[in-house]
Amino acid sequence: MSVNKNIRILLVEDAAVMRKMEKKVLLSLGFNNVQEAADGAIAEEFLSGNEVDLIISDWNMPNKDGLELLKSIRASEKLKTIPFIMATGRGEKKEINKASEAGVSAFIAKPFNGEELNEKINEAFGFASEEEEISREYEVTEDGKVKMKVGHIQITDHLVLGVLKHLIDNGELNPEHFELETECMSSWNPVAKALEKNQVDAACVLAPIAMDLYADNVPIKLVLFAHKNGSIFVRNKKGEEYAPPFQDFFKQKSFYIPHFMSIHHMLGHMFFSKMGLKAGMPGKEKNDVSFEVVPPVKMPELLGENKDSSGYLVAEPLGTKAIASGIAELQFLSSELWENHPCCVVTMQDQFIEKFPDAVYEFTKMLVEAGKFIDRKPGTAAEIGVRFLDPQKKLGLKVPILKNVLTEPLGIKTNDLYPVAEDLDRMQKYMHDEMGIGKLINVNEFVDIRFANRACKDAGKIGKKQSRLNNTTEHTAELLQRGAISSEEKAKKALLNMEGKYLIFGLEEQEFGIDIMQVREIINMQTIRSIPYAPDHVLGVITLRDHVIPIIDLKRKMGYQNYSESSRKFIIVIEMEKNGRTVPAGVVVDAVSDVKDIIASEIEIPPKHGGLNGSNFIMAMYKNNGSIKMLLEIANLLNSTETLNLAQIAESAAA
Repeated sequence: MSVNKNIRILLVEDAAVMRKMEKKVLLSLGFNNVQEAADGAIAEEFLSGNEVDLIISDWNMPNKDGLELLKSIRASEKLKTIPFIMATGRGEKKEINKASEAGVSAFIAKPFNGEELNEKINEAFGFASEEEEISREYEVTEDGKVKMKVGHIQITDHLVLGVLKHLIDNGELNPEHFELETECMSSWNPVAKALEKNQVDAACVLAPIAMDLYADNVPIKLVLFAHKNGSIFVRNKKGEEYAPPFQDFFKQKSFYIPHFMSIHHMLGHMFFSKMGLKAGMPGKEKNDVSFEVVPPVKMPELLGENKDSSGYLVAEPLGTKAIASGIAELQFLSSELWENHPCCVVTMQDQFIEKFPDAVYEFTKMLVEAGKFIDRKPGTAAEIGVRFLDPQKKLGLKVPILKNVLTEPLGIKTNDLYPVAEDLDRMQKYMHDEMGIGKLINVNEFVDIRFANRACKDAGKIGKKQSRLNNTTEHTAELLQRGAISSEEKAKKALLNMEGKYLIFGLEEQEFGIDIMQVREIINMQTIRSIPYAPDHVLGVITLRDHVIPIIDLKRKMGYQNYSESSRKFIIVIEMEKNGRTVPAGVVVDAVSDVKDIIASEIEIPPKHGGLNGSNFIMAMYKNNGSIKMLLEIANLLNSTETLNLAQIAESAAA
């Protein structure tokens, strides 16, 4: 059974941006009857005069928080049976236990996606699917290799796993004791759940999440670091100017982090504290800066839409990509605050370690080799990384950006994965003592050092390279003052974002290029069926393999005058992303020549003044052998309303 999509849902969330995002997730799941409240007190007032079938509430809110609201609901004869989901950035096990004791129907930690929320809604109504058994049979091949399943998410921190998979698939490494199966997961919550429920044998996961699971008696051990360093603090370009006193830029704004239990939360807290600002999760306590837990892949989009967010701290390449796209400015790299700091770690099930120690050692040894491969061949590793981290091409990740991340002197390090227990202890003590997060564990018992000792020694290097924490007021002031990246560096990063393969086409006497990744196909000109009341630049629609595609007159949209319709010979079918929706459309062109591999040195940013009416979507000029071609940004071809109107035109025509 599943939950009726017509149920009345009350969404309680104090942060407007998060509320909007969560409502969007509910709408995508088919739940259209959603009411909103900004805190528990407003929710109670709404409930006094309205009936609801489900409450989804944040925990940390002003006036009345989610736990107080839950207790009030459960104490009310009228309301006590309403299913209640606690959706919160506080994902610690001790918080889950508090909510359970108060009568919560389901608990979901931010960030979450639609699939996770739908699962929790079913759980709240008693329709939850049965969890996979904790104990499961291991599959061993005929030649004695155990199949090892390893979880990860789409960040550069987990590139060692992708490179190892590539080296095995290509036959450059040949494991004797295991077969590798990797599973890309949507966010940290599924990774944590998979470890807890023994649905994977190992996982790359944030160190504080792993330690929190261990503190809650989940039988796992840390066998290796996945990398060191690798995160970035970027500042929002939207809104007010960044000027002295620099602290004021961050006051009374939100700041995005990828998870409550993360090094990013810790480093953000350190930075803001040393500049004299009080930073914490939203709630009753008055903070100068409010941390908001946001899915990493959503951070650039949300930052660009919200001037009330000061920035975010996240694993690369999501910071460099935002800088290259003109959304954000660099504040600092995480290694500048804590040099050689741990972040993501490789964890393994105790049961798997006990049964297959040879496979664990071999896996550890090969990860160390993969880390050294990344250090030696960053260009090749970047190509592997784009395929491994962005197989569906939803991140828009490009090889030049990832290569830039891997070659940054202060960036991610994979050539020394030896797990330093003292650094993990420093991390947990700061989070526990200064931030009130997590339980303290015996780190030396949590870290199973046996495999790293052998693997690193066999690789010709075993070291206990200590990290260096630069957590001083003077250093923070320096990072604040030099927070504005130079114009030259901005231009370099912007050009990196434009490198790639472009389809070259002609309009009249001018040639243009569009990113080949946005091209679905090219077809010969055909009869276009006109649509009444369509905008001037929309010629009509065509039917292509049972799909109705709206057709744009690119010359008219760009302001060309006095041209012959007979010159139009091809239709390029493109895809545009707007509001999480892929909208196909065709653009009519005179000629299609070839596909060019364009590098940064051949690209030049055009002046902002003058030019064609379409200059808002002319992002750059490609100069080669004396010729100039304009590179178009398809995402800016039409504004959001126009693009979604195209989708409606196609749907109406199909009907």
